[in-house]
Amino acid sequence: MKKSKRIKKSNSWKIKQHRDQFFKRSKTLGYRSRASFKLIELNKKYQFIKSNTNLLDVGSSPGGWAQVAAKIIKTGKIMSVDIKDMEPLKNIKFLKGNIMEEDTKYVIKRYFDNNLDVIVSDMAADTTGNKSLDSIRTNQLCANLINFSKDILKPKGVLVSKLFMGEDFIEVKNMAKSLYKKVNFFKPESSRKESKETYLHCEILKTL
Repeated sequence: MKKSKRIKKSNSWKIKQHRDQFFKRSKTLGYRSRASFKLIELNKKYQFIKSNTNLLDVGSSPGGWAQVAAKIIKTGKIMSVDIKDMEPLKNIKFLKGNIMEEDTKYVIKRYFDNNLDVIVSDMAADTTGNKSLDSIRTNQLCANLINFSKDILKPKGVLVSKLFMGEDFIEVKNMAKSLYKKVNFFKPESSRKESKETYLHCEILKTL
C-alpha cells in the first residue's frame, strides 16, 4: 500500500513538471534548476546584479542561481555555498559548508575581504512533512542570514533571501527592517502558485 502511494506521488510530480513552463524552459536553456527564473525575475525588478558585482550565493546546489549570476557578472567574484555537493561551474568558487558555522563564515569573509556587494539565498530547510515546522525552520535560516549579512556586506549592500509566509514572518520582517533602510517582498511568477514562499529584498544597511 505504501509503495503504491509513493508511485502515485512520483507520477503526480512528473506530470506537474511536464506541465510546468519554467521546468521546460530551464531544460531548453540549460539551467540546472527551474529556480533560475526566480533570480532572473528578482534581478529584473530590483537590478542588484551588475557586471562588477561581488556575490555570495547561499544554498546554491544544484547551481541554478549561480548560472544566472555568472551570465551577468564579468569582473566581480562569485562564491556559492551549500551543505550539499554542487557540480563545478566556470568562474564560480564553490564552498561546501554550513553557512551557520563559524568556520564557513570565516572562509567567506576572507574570500571577499570586506568587499561583498550582494548575498542571494534560495536556502530552505529539509522538509519534514509538517508544513508549519518547515516554514519555521526555513525562516530561522533566513533570520540567521540577515544577522550575518550585517557583518559581511558593504554599507550599500543587498540581501535577497527566501522566506515563507507563516507565524514567524512578521518577526523576520521586523528584524530585517531594524538592520536595513529598504525592505521589500516579491513573489516571482516562477514560484509555484501553491507555495507560500516569497523573497525578501533588503538594501542599504543602517548605521548601528
